[in-house]
Amino acid sequence: MPVRSLSLIAALCLLLACNDQRPPAAKNRRMEAPVPVPPPMNEARLHQKAAELKSFAMRGNYNTRYACFIDFSVFSGRRRFVLYDLREDSIISRSLVAHGQGPDFRTETVAFSNEPGSRCSSPGKYSIGAKYTGRFGTAYKLHGLDASNNQAFKRFVVLHGHECVPSVEVSNGICRSDGCPTLNPAYFARIQPYIDRSPKPMLLWIYR
Repeated sequence: MPVRSLSLIAALCLLLACNDQRPPAAKNRRMEAPVPVPPPMNEARLHQKAAELKSFAMRGNYNTRYACFIDFSVFSGRRRFVLYDLREDSIISRSLVAHGQGPDFRTETVAFSNEPGSRCSSPGKYSIGAKYTGRFGTAYKLHGLDASNNQAFKRFVVLHGHECVPSVEVSNGICRSDGCPTLNPAYFARIQPYIDRSPKPMLLWIYR
């Protein structure tokens, strides 16, 4: 090949190399797959649950205006606790909520159990009972209304706040409880007036 042709090829290669402005590390880096974002609460399912709970409240002489829901199929770093207006069929507010640690506190999947000492969350409908001051400050007794959670009162499963629960959504899982649905303290303070002023017991429904 003529010397002139070799010089032309070398010049073109040099030009192309100079136009690559990526840092050396970027040239050899593989494209990383984006971390999947856990899905939020299924609102269509929530509205269906709310309609069922409103009928249950009417039959059982509970509060038919306000209720609370927890969807434990949702990742713990997302807002899965809901204060709900049954009359308007609308969400009032949401919060993160901790679930029971069960046999392995590292597990994101919620382990359900109704057994004393299990440290698990229990699914089902609850009546929010008396307010008291306990180990974690203000708390409300919970009375399980289904076969899946009828040991809640004996197990000291209560609704309370704790500073380990963040006020905003996070990418990592949050803290665990011994079975209590545990809220961020500031948010817990926000929903207390709804419970305290309720003329009839408010309901909480935990599901997955």
